[in-house]
Amino acid sequence: MKRIAFLLFLLPLAVSAQQISSPDGSYVLTIGDAMTYSVDYKGKTIIRQSQMGVDIDNRLFESALGVPRGEHENWCGDLALKSEERTTVDTTWTPLYGENARIRDHYNEMVLHYEKGSNGQGVVSEGYDKRKYYAMDIVVRAYDEGIAFRYHFPETANSLFLHITGEQTSFAMPEGTMAWYEEWAQGPYKSEVLRVKSEELGVESEWYESERPLLLQLSDGTYVALLEAAMKDYTRGKFKLKGDNELQIAMYDCADIISPYDTPWRVIMAGERAVDLINHKDLILNLNAPADSSLFTLNSSFVKPGKAFRACRLDKASIFKSIDFCAEFGIPYVELDAGWYGPEGKVASDARKVIETRDFTMPEVCEYAKSKGVGVWVYVNQRALYQQLDELLPLYQRWGIKGIKFGFVQIGNQQWSTWLHNAVAKCAEYQIMVDIHDEYRPTGLSRTYPNLLTQEGIGGNEEMPDATHDVILPFTRYLCGPGDYTLCYFNSRVKNTKGHQLAMAAVYYSPLQFLFWYDNPFPKGWDSEELQFWKDCPTVFDESLALDGIPGEYIIQARRSGDDWFVGAMTNTSSRAVTIPTDFLEKGKYEVTIYNDDPTLETQTKVKSEKINIKSGKPITLHLQPNGGGALHFKPIKK
Repeated sequence: MKRIAFLLFLLPLAVSAQQISSPDGSYVLTIGDAMTYSVDYKGKTIIRQSQMGVDIDNRLFESALGVPRGEHENWCGDLALKSEERTTVDTTWTPLYGENARIRDHYNEMVLHYEKGSNGQGVVSEGYDKRKYYAMDIVVRAYDEGIAFRYHFPETANSLFLHITGEQTSFAMPEGTMAWYEEWAQGPYKSEVLRVKSEELGVESEWYESERPLLLQLSDGTYVALLEAAMKDYTRGKFKLKGDNELQIAMYDCADIISPYDTPWRVIMAGERAVDLINHKDLILNLNAPADSSLFTLNSSFVKPGKAFRACRLDKASIFKSIDFCAEFGIPYVELDAGWYGPEGKVASDARKVIETRDFTMPEVCEYAKSKGVGVWVYVNQRALYQQLDELLPLYQRWGIKGIKFGFVQIGNQQWSTWLHNAVAKCAEYQIMVDIHDEYRPTGLSRTYPNLLTQEGIGGNEEMPDATHDVILPFTRYLCGPGDYTLCYFNSRVKNTKGHQLAMAAVYYSPLQFLFWYDNPFPKGWDSEELQFWKDCPTVFDESLALDGIPGEYIIQARRSGDDWFVGAMTNTSSRAVTIPTDFLEKGKYEVTIYNDDPTLETQTKVKSEKINIKSGKPITLHLQPNGGGALHFKPIKK
C-alpha cells in the first residue's frame, strides 16, 4: 500500500477556499467560506455552490454546562477553520466475493478541522473547554470514480453527546437537470426536471422525498449519481427538493451520537456515459470499513454465495421435492419462507420451532438437504428476530441452517439501523448468512459484514414491474449494492419475455440469487434448453463490465468467471437492435452460445438457442423483442 500524508496548519482567514482533486484530475471539489462547496467534473461544474454542515440542538446538555440559551442555533455557523491534513492512499484489496476479484482503493483525502472561534461569547462552567466542545471535521475523499465527504466529530475528554436534528448538506444542480427518482425502495420510478413548479403545466412537482441512489442527467448529457455509503448506526438520508435545481439531505429522524463519531458518506459520481457510473460503483465498498478479521478473514468458509429456490408449500413432501429439484438443477440452497413457524406477524409465533400444524421438523429437513448437497435458509420476521435472536442463532447453527432471510425489518431511524447491523454481526458469530428483505437498501456494508449477501429494497418480481423499470434499475438501485430481485421465469404475471428474464442472471448482481420465485412449487418446462444459462451463470464474478446502455432504454452487462464471460442484454418496451462489442475478451477464438427471444418458435418459452464461433473483437448484433432480452455465454476455444 502506498500512503503519503502531511499536515498543513492554516489561520482562519489565510485563504478563502480549499481544493482537492482526484488522482487523475477529473474531479475537483472546492470548499469556500461558511462551509459552502462546489464540484467540477472534467472541467465543468456538476454541483454549483452548495451547503455543508449539520443541525444540532443541544439545549438541555448545554444548559447543564452553563452555555447560554441560543447557542444551538446555526451550530456550524461560527465554526472556524483551524488546520487541515492531506493524505494520498493507493492500495488494492481482495473481497471475499463480489463483482470483481480485486478492487483498487486510490484517493486523495483532505480533512478540515473546524473549531469554535476563539472570540466566542458566553460564560462556560469551570474546566469546560468550549473550543473542544464545538469541534467538527469535514473529511473529503477524491477518487477517480467520484467524490465523497462526511462529518467527523473528534474525541473529547467528556465523551461529547450531540443531538443531530438534520443536515444542511445540499446539492445545487445546473439548470435543466433531469432526475429519475422513486419515493420508496420498492416503488416505481418517475422522471422530471428538478423544478418545484412546472412553468409549462403550472402545477406543483409531485416530488416528495427520493430514495438513494438518485440518478440525474445534466442538460449537457452528463450523468450524475448521488449516493450514501457506510450508514451503519445513523439515520437514513433521502433527497428532498429544496428549490428549483437544488436538493437537500432529508434525514429520516434525529440522531444521537457520542464522539468520536463519523456520519455516513455523501457520495457524488459522474460519467459522460451512464454505464460509467455502473463501472465505478466499487467506490461504495471502498468507503466502508474492512471485515473484522476475527469473524471473516480467519473463518470465512461459511460464506458461500449461490442460487436459491423457495419451497413455498410447507409440507414435508413438497419441501423434500424442492430439495430434490435444487439438487437436480444445480441450485445450492432451498429456502423455507414465511409461515413455517406460524403467522409471522403474531407475537405468539415462536421461531425456535416448527409450528405444530406442520408435518416436519427442521433437523430432518436440514439432514435430508445435506444428504443432497443442498443448504437450508429460513425466513424469520423481525418481530421474532427482535425477541429471540440470541436464542435462535445457536439453535439454528445446531440445526445446520445456512442463512436467515430477515423479513419486514424496520428501517430509517437510528435505533433500528443500529439493531439491524448488530444483528447481522451476531449472525456472523454463528456462521449464518443473511438476506434482508423489504425496504432496506445497502450502503456498502457487505464489505464490513460479508455474511450479508444481499437485500431487497427493490421493485422486483414481487411487484411484477415492466421492462422500462427493469432497465432503469442498473443505473439506480444496483449502484449501491446487490439486489434480491427474486427472478421469475414461468409465472403468467411476468410482463416481459423469457429472454428478458433470462438475461437478469448476468445483468442483476446478487450473491444470493433466487430463481423461479413465483414459479413454485415446481416449474413446468424447467428443462427448457435456454435455462442452461441460469445453470451456468454464477452469482459472483472475477470481473464485471457494463458495455452499453441508456437508463430506461436498454442495458448490456458483461461478467467474467474464470475464462468464461456471461453477457446479458435487456431492452424496454420497445424492440431494438443492440451491438455487443467483444473487445473486452482476451485475444483468441470463442464459442458463443446465444439465447434470444424468437416468437416464431413453436415452443413453450419461445427462446432460440444457437452456437457460433467468433474471434475476439468481432461485434455481435442481437435483435431484441419488445420487453425482451438476450443472454450470451462465451467460452474460449483451447488450441
